[in-house]
Amino acid sequence: MGTRKLRILLVEDDAIEVMKLKRAIAKLEMNHELIEAKNGEEALEILKDHSVLPDVLFLDLNMPKINGIEFLKILKKDEILRFLPTVMLTTSSNRKDILACYDTGVAGYIIKPLKYDHYVEKIKSALEYWSMNALIKA
Repeated sequence: MGTRKLRILLVEDDAIEVMKLKRAIAKLEMNHELIEAKNGEEALEILKDHSVLPDVLFLDLNMPKINGIEFLKILKKDEILRFLPTVMLTTSSNRKDILACYDTGVAGYIIKPLKYDHYVEKIKSALEYWSMNALIKA
C-alpha cells in the first residue's frame, strides 16, 4: 500500500526521543519529512509560516515552558492551526491527562511503549493512518 509523504512536526524536548522517532521512520523506510521543535515556543514560531504547515503534529505532553495541553489550547484558538491533526506522543498513561487532551481537541493519544519494537509498530500504524487521511492544506 503506497503511503503519501507526510510533513511531520515533532514537538519534543528530549533529544533521545527525537532520535528514536527518526530511527523508527528510517527503519520503516517511510520517506516522511520530519521538522523538529524543542518546545512549544519554537513550534509556534515554525507554525507562523502558514505556507509550510505540517500534515500532522506529534506533541509531547511534558515539556518545559508550555506543556502539551497548553500548546494544544493555543493551537485550537488559531483560525488555521486549529485544524492541524495533533497527536500526543507521550509516556503518560494518566487518565486525567488523556481526558484533558481529548477535551482540548487532540486527534490521537499514543502512549510510548517501553520496547523499541512496539514503539516502531505504533509509529508505523500512526503514520500509515495519517497518510491515508484527507488532510488540510492551508
